[in-house]
Order: sequence, then C-alpha cells, then structure tokens
Amino acid sequence: MYIWQQQDWPTFQWDTTSLMPLINEIRILQGRLIGHAAHLSPETNLASQMDVLVQNAIETSAIEGEMLNAASVRSSAARRLGLDNWGVERGTPETEQLVQMLCEAVTTTDTPLNKDCLCRWQQSLFVERPVFMDPHAIIGDLRQDQPGQPMAVVSRQGRKEIIHFIAPPSETLATELAGFLKWFNEDSANLDGLIRAGIAHLWLVTLHPFSDGNGRVTRAVADRALAQDEQTSVRFYSMSAAFMRHRNAYYDALEAAQKGDMDITSWLSWFLETLKQAMERGVSRFMRVLDKSRFWAHFQDLDLADRQKKVLNRLLDAEPDEFTLGINASKYKSIAATSRATATRDLAALVEMGCLEKLPGGGRSTRYKIKLPAAGLNMQKIDMDQLAREIEDSITPEPKGINIDPQ
Repeated sequence: MYIWQQQDWPTFQWDTTSLMPLINEIRILQGRLIGHAAHLSPETNLASQMDVLVQNAIETSAIEGEMLNAASVRSSAARRLGLDNWGVERGTPETEQLVQMLCEAVTTTDTPLNKDCLCRWQQSLFVERPVFMDPHAIIGDLRQDQPGQPMAVVSRQGRKEIIHFIAPPSETLATELAGFLKWFNEDSANLDGLIRAGIAHLWLVTLHPFSDGNGRVTRAVADRALAQDEQTSVRFYSMSAAFMRHRNAYYDALEAAQKGDMDITSWLSWFLETLKQAMERGVSRFMRVLDKSRFWAHFQDLDLADRQKKVLNRLLDAEPDEFTLGINASKYKSIAATSRATATRDLAALVEMGCLEKLPGGGRSTRYKIKLPAAGLNMQKIDMDQLAREIEDSITPEPKGINIDPQ
C-alpha cells in the first residue's frame, strides 16, 4: 500500500519535538547567511546569486540524468540577473526557460500557486519533445494514464524491472492537485515554514502530476516554500545541489515515505538535515567570497599574468572538499594551460609575492595553497633557484600524446 492509498491521506503526522533541534540549527544558519550577505558589495552579491542559480539549474537537471552545458546555463543566469557582460556564449532555449522557471519560483512568492503555473513550469522543461519520450506523454498539462498503465517510477537491474512507486490514477489527479494547492496557498499558513517545505516536496512528488518533469517542478515548489519562509527571493544555497550530492539517499528517503504510513517524521528529518547541509555550504561559500575579496584587495597592485590570476581564482572559488591537499605544479600546468617551465616559474613567483605558501613535504610531492593576507604583504626573500628546483622535482614526466590531469 502506498501512502496515497492510506485511509487518512493526506493527513500527515510528524513528531515536532524530535525535529526541533534541526529546525533551531537551520534558523541559526539562516541568520548567518543574512548577516554575511550584508557585508557583500552589490556586485559580489549578484555574482553569488548567479553562482547559486547556475548550480541549481545544473543540479536539478543532473538528478534526472540530464547534463546541461555549464557555459550556456551561466550565460542564461547572467542575462536573467542583468549581468549581460558575463560570458560570450548565449544560453540555449532550454537553459533560458529553465533559469526563468527557477527564478519565477522564488520571485513571485506573493502570487498563489495554481495548476496553470505548474503546467507552464513543466512545459518550460521541454522546448522540444525528446525523441525518447512516450508518444502518449503530455507536455503542458496533467498526465492522462493509458488503460492498464498506471504512472510508475521504475528502474532496472539487468533484465529485471523494479517498481519503486505507483502514483495516484489520473482520474483523481485534478481533485488531488486542487487539494494540494489549497493547502499550499491557504491551509498551511500557520505551519513552520521549514516543515511546510518538506511536506510540499513529498506531497507533490507523490501526486506525480505530469508525464515527465515531476522532480524538477517539485523541487522548484519546495524552493518557493523556502523563499516564502525566508521572505526573500535572494538565494545563497542550493537544495538541488544538496539532493544531488546524496542522490541515492534522496530517492531512498522518498520511496520509504511513499510506502509508509502517514507519520512522515523520518522524511522530514532527512529533508531538514539535507537543508542544513545546503545552508552550511552556503555559509562556507560566503566565507570564500569574503576571503576572495580580501585577497584581491590586498594583492590588487601586483603585476600578475592572466594565467596566474586564473589559477588563484580557481583556488579561491574551490569548494571545501577541493584541493584539500593543495595544488602541485602538474595541476597548475593543467589549469593555466601552460608549459611545465612556465608553471615552475609562476609558482615560484607566487610564493615569493606571498599569494601562495608551500605545504609541508617536498620533492615530487611538493604542494601549495592560497595564503590569505593578514596585516600586511609578506615579501620575505627566498632562494628562487632552490624553489624552482623543488617545483621542477614535483612534476612527473608526461607520456607524449596523453593529457594527464593529476590532483
């Protein structure tokens, strides 16, 4: 029996007491995000928003197995935010409509959600009808099941087909969706906003109102619920990216809830924990933005080559789990698209100028990391010839005709 077949569907139940510690932690993180945002310049603020929007678009599609061109998404996001000078590649019709849908989800929060809006969002995901799509699939309206073919979520293990979930029949869908929309727009006003977002996600994806695109539309609705809770359309974290990092657990949590009873505490706990992780990464991203601003304010007068700036920005923009062991000369060579000799000279110069520092170890394992400025610029003299020899030793020979990009 699926959750929608329970006699008391959709009267969800949950244990608020067990969820409160998570909710309190999330509220603290929300405050930190708002506080950090106040320290950003308008330009940096917009750039941060664009990064999250790009991440959201790419990851919500990746969850469904669709890989988007990052440059195209970035171009569409930049144009949507009024940053037309970011990048030369124009977005595709697909990325333009996806970005528009994601922005609309969090910027029109005062407008009640309705069926026409959801259908328009679903239609925006399919600029052209995919060649692999079922010929009976409907774009831009609610699904219509074929006789004897209920809407099902399935996967395959070899030749075996595994049914993970069967959605409510299409004959009841209009009534079911109307009930959800009434709850979302009216009946849920007194709920904690974080719990409301988790319920909205589970409820709508369980209805599975469309032939395709249900996951992306559902995540957009959850983003709207979170934007309404925060009373801002400015996004500094991506739930879709958090879902993608735990994609298998995401599907498992949904399947367990959809096959369970009306007590959805476990689902809400998983949703809130994932939201917490998304916000923690948002706070971490803010700190990187602030560190980057401080770094370039300190080193703005240095005469650096474009390739050196490119590598430094790559290190400054890296996620916490990237470059945990620093950067070696081979990686520098790959990022900067330069020669081994130039990589050697560049790293030596960046260490001398105080932009990088050498990590413990040496020889072929020599690695370097960003050196964030303190009170003043450290121009301590070092033996440049010795440093260059150490960097040279850290580069392993590359076989001709093979492009190696070691970490």
